[in-house]
Order: sequence, then C-alpha cells, then structure tokens
Amino acid sequence: MAEKVEKVVIIGSGPAGWTAAIYASRAALEPLVFEGAITEENRMSGTLPLGQLALTTEVENYPGFPAGNMEGYLDTSIAEGRRSTMAPHQKEGVSGPELMELMRQQAANFGTRIVTDDIVDVDFSTRPFKLKSLEGQQVAAHAVIIATGARANYLGLPSEDNFKNRGVSACAVCDGALPRFRNKPLVVVGGGDSAVEEADYLSKFGSIVYMVHRRDALRASKIMQDRALKNKKIEVLWNTVVDEVLGDDKTGVTGVRIVSTVGEGTRDVEATGMFCAIGHTPNTTFLKGKLEMNEKGYLKWTKAQRTYTSVEGVFAAGDVADDYYRQAVTAAGTGCMAALDAERWLATQGI
Repeated sequence: MAEKVEKVVIIGSGPAGWTAAIYASRAALEPLVFEGAITEENRMSGTLPLGQLALTTEVENYPGFPAGNMEGYLDTSIAEGRRSTMAPHQKEGVSGPELMELMRQQAANFGTRIVTDDIVDVDFSTRPFKLKSLEGQQVAAHAVIIATGARANYLGLPSEDNFKNRGVSACAVCDGALPRFRNKPLVVVGGGDSAVEEADYLSKFGSIVYMVHRRDALRASKIMQDRALKNKKIEVLWNTVVDEVLGDDKTGVTGVRIVSTVGEGTRDVEATGMFCAIGHTPNTTFLKGKLEMNEKGYLKWTKAQRTYTSVEGVFAAGDVADDYYRQAVTAAGTGCMAALDAERWLATQGI
C-alpha cells in the first residue's frame, strides 16, 4: 500500500500559518498543520503553539478588532473546550491569545487538520518531501509552507520574564500606544538601528525615552544615531546595562535598575515600560543546510513578490522570512500569499 502524500503541510501556527491554512483549506488542498509541541523547551524559548502573538495582551492594531465586549462572540465562535481555558475578555480590543484562537478555529472550521507536534527534520532533496516530527511521525508532502516565525531576543533576567506583557515588550509598534506607556518614562535596551527606531517611535507616546546602551557609542548607522541624539525626548544612558526590572504585581513595571559597565555603580531609573531591541532569532534551526537563508538566519524569498524559497515547492510565510516588518498583519498577508503560491504551483504539477 502506497504511503499517503499530503498535498500541503504547514509548519507553524502564528498568523502566517493559520492564514495559509484558511486559504489552503478553502482551495480544497486539505492542509495538515503542525502547530508545535507543548514542551518545557518551547515554553522557555517562546515557541509554543499559536506563536508570539499568544504571548501578548491587547492587540490594538490588527484590522477589524476595535475595542469592545467580545465575550459573547468568543463564547460562540471558539470550540467550548478551548474557550474554557482562556482568560476572560478584558473589553480592551482583542487579546493576542484570543486572536490566535479565532484564527485557529477558523482554519479548523474549513477542515484543516492540526497536529500538536514539532517538525524537527526535513528532506527536501527528493519528492515528495519527507518530514519528521518530534514524536517520530513521518509525513510525505507535495508542498510545504514554512511559517515557524521568529522569537524576540530578551536579556534573560528572571525579573524581565516576570513582567512580560506587564511593561516588558520587544515590539514598540505593537505595544507603544497602549495606555500604560502614554506620557510615562520608558526604557529601550540596545544601540543598533532597531533600538533607535524603537526609541524614536516611543518618543511619540512616552514623556521621555531612555536608551540603555552598554558602550560609549551607538552601533546604529550615522543617520540613525543623529536621529536619536537630536530627539529631545531621547536620553542615552551610556556604558550601562539593565541588571533588574523593577515593579510589583499590581502596577507591573515601575522602573529598571541599571549597572555601569565602567565601574560607576548602580542606579534606579523610573519607567513604566522596558522595550528590548536586541534582535530576533528566526526559528529555522531545523532547516539549516536545507533552504537558503540570509546572514541572520531568515529564509530567503527567491522571487520578487512571491513566497518561493530556494527549493521549488517549499514556501515561506511570516516572520521566518521577514526581518523588517514583523507584524501580525504582514505575517497574515504572506500566509495568504504562500497558500495561493502553493495552490498554483501544485496545479502546474498536476496535483
């Protein structure tokens, strides 16, 4: 008996993965989604099912979800077993976990099959492609969509982990306009172009933005350095690193304790938020040597305006191939593109 070959397998379960699944399901491609495994390793690295958005609270910038009471809608739109495990709706717009559960449910409604497991090895050298899961499952597929995302880099402090989503963030565009940060002092950690961009963006909302940088000069490009140094609402704290995030359970972040890298002791800085801008790590370890990547480890799109990778029949969507925008809505958009690209490619193969 010949082994079953899936038309399309989707690896990943963030906005890109679920959007790809919705479009692939509606195109009768019967997609199989590996949403990720529930393991302690994945919890510690921030790669549990439902992606980075499931680790956030309010989502104010995803189109179609203004602030309002969604309680009844959530009760009737998400499967009862999964709805009962979710936190109560806070009436401040959709939350990250709510949005991801809605996407997952929508994909399931159209017939997407979902496996709670990780793909840990792939063979793209022959067709059909061969995939192996953490639990040992072997899967053959005509087409594959990679949507494993990228995880933000953090400092690794216990206090930082304790205050994630309560003042600690890695995305100013995602969270900067939230009420807790408006007209309050904020901290950005980093000294590269991304850190300056984050600080500049946050200066529109915060009363002052402190950039904590371990050296005596920014690593950012000259034009970005000038932007930071000329902004009257940005103050660079040279030769310092964050030693501890300060706060309490009621208020969340109230400040950070910084320590001098040149022996000048410690200092507490008042702030309601700390934004880490020290890079992201794409979830592509299992693809090393299998697909072409850029110098940062992100998958390369090999054709303009398409989600094609270096292997014909393998497509990439979302943050795993995007080291620039990294937004939920852009990830969802490329998820749609990947599904359409896969559908049209399969048609050319007579599948």
